[in-house]
Amino acid sequence: MKVAIFYDFIGAVGGGERVALALARGLGGDLITTDVDPDSVKRLGFDDVTIISLGKTIPVPPLKQISASAIFRRCDLSDDYDFFIFTGNWCHYAAKRHKPNLWYCYSPVRAFYDLRASVVSRQPNPILKSLAALWINLHRRFDQRSVRSVERIVAISSNVQRRIEEAYGRRSAVVYPPVDVERFRFEGCGDFWLSVNRIYPEKRIELQFQAFRALPEERLVVVGGYSKGDFAARYYKKLAENIPDNVTMLGEVSDEELFALYSRCKGLICTAMDEDFGLTPVEAMASGKPVIAVKEGGFLESVIDGVTGRLVEPEAESIAEAVREASERGCLSYRVACRERALAFSGERFIRLMRDEMAAVIEGN
Repeated sequence: MKVAIFYDFIGAVGGGERVALALARGLGGDLITTDVDPDSVKRLGFDDVTIISLGKTIPVPPLKQISASAIFRRCDLSDDYDFFIFTGNWCHYAAKRHKPNLWYCYSPVRAFYDLRASVVSRQPNPILKSLAALWINLHRRFDQRSVRSVERIVAISSNVQRRIEEAYGRRSAVVYPPVDVERFRFEGCGDFWLSVNRIYPEKRIELQFQAFRALPEERLVVVGGYSKGDFAARYYKKLAENIPDNVTMLGEVSDEELFALYSRCKGLICTAMDEDFGLTPVEAMASGKPVIAVKEGGFLESVIDGVTGRLVEPEAESIAEAVREASERGCLSYRVACRERALAFSGERFIRLMRDEMAAVIEGN
C-alpha cells in the first residue's frame, strides 16, 4: 500500500516534524508538505524520507497558515496513493479529495479554541487584536468544515482526545507518539539541567529563568528555536535580553548534539502550558534522566511523579524546590525507572498501532 503523510510545513525542529517524518519512514510513505527547511531535515536525521513540497507559503502569520490551508485544499494526489494520513493543523484541508484517510491529531488549533483569548490579548494594539479575533472566528469555521471530511481521528494523548471531543464533538483513539529509544544513552550525571522546546510563549521559559535565578548553584541549558517570521520572535528577543547568569541558550542543535546533552545532563525541565503530549520527557527518560514537569497536559501521561521525576505546580518556587530535591537525590537513582518508562513509547509500537488504525478505516470500523 502506497501511503502519503501530509504535514503543514517543516521549519523549526520540533516534535511535530519528528513524528511526521518517523511516520513516513515507518510506513515507507512520502511526506507531502509546503515549506521545507533542508537544514532542519538534516538535523533530524531523516534524509532517507522522500519529501514533496506543494509550494511555499506566505512567510508572515497568519497569512502563512491561510496560504498553507489553500495549498492543501487545492492539491490533488488522489490517484498517486492508496491511503492518506494528515499530521498537522492545516494539512487536513486536503481531506475532502484524499480518501481513505485519518488525521493523527497533535491538537485542534489551540488559537481557535482553548487559547483564543490568550492569542488575541497578546496582540500589541487594538487594531491587531480585532484582526486576530476576525481571523480566528473565520478560520475556525473553515477548520470545523474541513474536519468533517476526515474519516478517523487518532489523538496523540488523552489530553488531546479531550480537546477533540470539545472542539469537534467527535471521538478518537489514542496512540502515543514515538521515540527512537535506542538512539538515546546515559553517560553520567553532569553539572547542568536541560530544557528542550520551541521558543514560544506557551512554553513559559520565563518560569525556568525565574526558578534558576533562585538556584545560583545550578546551571540550565536551553535548546530550541523558532520559525523565521514567526510571532515568537518577539518572545525570543525578550527572553534573550534577560538571561540569568547561570542559563545558556544554545538555539537549535543537531540530533547528535541533543543526544549528547541528554546523556550528560542532570535532568529535564518542562514548563509548557497544557502540553499536547510532549516528546522531550520521553527522550530524557530514554536517556535515563529524571523530568521535572508542570502538573498539566500530556506530562501527566508520561512522567510518573516520584518515580521518573516530579510533577509540580507551574510556579518558579515549586520548580526550584523540585530541582534541589532531584539534585540531592542524584540523577543516577532515576536511571532504571526512567529507561523502563521510555520503552512504553517505542517507535515499533507506534507504527504497529498506526497500522491498526489504518486497517480500521479500510474495514469501515
